[in-house]
Amino acid sequence: MADEATRNPLEGSSLSGVLGPRQTGLRVQNERMVLTYLHQLGPLPKARIAQVTGLSAQAASVIMRALEADGLLLRGEPQRGRVGQPSVPMKINPDGAYFLGLKVGRRSVELVLTDFVGTVLQRELQVYDYPTPEATVAFAVAQITAIFDTLTPAQRKKVAGLGIAMPFFLWNWAQHLGVPQERMDPWRKADIRRDIAAAVDLPVFLDNDASAACGGELVFGPRQSGRDFLYFYVGYFIGGGVVVKGRVFTGRGNAGALGPMPVTDGSGRLRSLIDVASLTGLEERLRAAGEDTSTLWETTEGWDFDPDIVDAWLGEAAAGLAHAITAACAVVDFEAVRIDGWLPSELRAKLVAAVRAALDRLDFTGLALPDVQTGALGPEARALGAAAIPLSARFLIEQANPVVSEAAR
Repeated sequence: MADEATRNPLEGSSLSGVLGPRQTGLRVQNERMVLTYLHQLGPLPKARIAQVTGLSAQAASVIMRALEADGLLLRGEPQRGRVGQPSVPMKINPDGAYFLGLKVGRRSVELVLTDFVGTVLQRELQVYDYPTPEATVAFAVAQITAIFDTLTPAQRKKVAGLGIAMPFFLWNWAQHLGVPQERMDPWRKADIRRDIAAAVDLPVFLDNDASAACGGELVFGPRQSGRDFLYFYVGYFIGGGVVVKGRVFTGRGNAGALGPMPVTDGSGRLRSLIDVASLTGLEERLRAAGEDTSTLWETTEGWDFDPDIVDAWLGEAAAGLAHAITAACAVVDFEAVRIDGWLPSELRAKLVAAVRAALDRLDFTGLALPDVQTGALGPEARALGAAAIPLSARFLIEQANPVVSEAAR
């Protein structure tokens, strides 16, 4: 399974398990290109597909007929124009393939089954005080088995893989989680990707959780939006990702790890972004005030916490995010910034508005102010991002790169 996770996404045999043995390198690349444009732009007629891909009309027609025969594309309703034959838009078949996404967090683990367009079909969540490799593997195997039991044999064959999104260097977070170091040390040698792959017989991919969420935003987020954007995910700890020219840039494996960035908080003190804009800070404030935080990690629905405490945290987080954005834009001229997280939708919107206001108070001389937007996926971003890893690796022109790193094991 290790070769499966590190395979070149454009290698000729990489689609053979789903699309059949006829595929060769150029054919695979062209089919991926067609699927990528339909995933990004939505339904398109064959003539438009030929135009955007640069394929000949005949080649585009052959490829789309093949993808339709494989069950990956569907015909839309004919669109009649003023002259000539009606055009028939082709679109991604949601049931053409399915994907599993496992999000391993510091306070919870989540497994989702999605269709080809990112709709969550099944979801299981387990909350804990801290993660262990053994419990994580046991949860994943049990839940994948339970999901497969609900699928027909034909549906099972369409499950194209499992993506795992998890923080790298998990053993380094023992102090922040408030648990003894020896309880997190097993992560130093653990290889949950290998162990899960051996148990479920699926291609298994692994990426950093924040990078995966960024990849999910790219794959499932708004169509025809900026190709260069900075992404933040506000979770137990804040993380992020970098998208350049429409691709997630991972560098040596952990680019966009924005948490350690030095920023100033609302009082002007120099701190790291992870200390001022993570939900662990909100949890600490709530606990100090005697609030019950037991539901904080179970759901983002119905948060009923003291609004003054939440607003104080939000103001500090927005100030820190604004400083981080300013510093990042001095290095890369991002056209947009997207902010998402394990937050109720109204609180995410308030955070984005507060970041915009904080940016207006900073000196952007010589820099272009980016468009600050709310992320599209919300609390499910990391799990959907995990599912997007096998989707990208198996079907799309490379966008989000699965990482298999010794640092993650």
